[in-house]
Amino acid sequence: MASEFIALDKSAQDLLFREARTANSFTGEPVTEEQIQALYDLVKWAPTSFNQQPLRVTLVRSDEARARLVAQMWDNNQAKTQAAPLVAILAADHRFTDELPSQFPVFPQAKDVFFSDDAVRAESARLNATLQIAYFIIGVRAIGLAAGPMTGFNADAVSKEFLPEHQEALTVVNIGVPDAAAWYDRLPRLGYEKVFTTV
Repeated sequence: MASEFIALDKSAQDLLFREARTANSFTGEPVTEEQIQALYDLVKWAPTSFNQQPLRVTLVRSDEARARLVAQMWDNNQAKTQAAPLVAILAADHRFTDELPSQFPVFPQAKDVFFSDDAVRAESARLNATLQIAYFIIGVRAIGLAAGPMTGFNADAVSKEFLPEHQEALTVVNIGVPDAAAWYDRLPRLGYEKVFTTV
C-alpha cells in the first residue's frame, strides 16, 4: 500500500492533499496577520533556483482596495473575491536579483552572470514564483484555512493597479475558513501510468 511509504500521518496527508480542494466560499471569520505570518514561516522554505525568492504578496484588506480588485476579476470570481475574508495577490518580482547576492552568498555574481538579460530574468521570476505559489497554497491548508486560487482576472490591470512596475500578478488567492458550501465535487485525476514513464 502506497501510504506506508508516506512520512506524514494520515490526518496530515488528508489535510494537505487528499481532502483539500479549492474553496469557493467562506465563513465570515477573519484571517489575522498572525496567521499569515505563521503561513510565511512555513512557505518561505520553497525550493527555487539559486535560492531566488521572486514571490511578492499583496494582502487586500481594505474595502476600497477590494472594490478595485473585484472590478478586475472575471465572471464568478468577482462574487467569490468580494466575499472572501482575505484576498492575496501573488506576484513575480522581476527585480528579485536585487536580493540575490545576500540570498545566494556562495555565488554573489549569479545576479550578473545568469540574469543580466531581461527576458531570462522575467522567465526565471515567473517559474520560481509559481513554485512558491504552490507552496503558499499548501501552507494555507497547513495553518487550518482553505485557499481559493484563481487565474481568472485581468492580470495586466491588476499589476498596474496594485503593484510596482517590476512586479507581475500571477495568481489571486481567496483565503479563509471554508463554509458548508465551499466545495464542488472532487474531479478525477490521471492515473500513475498516464503520468509516469520509466526510461
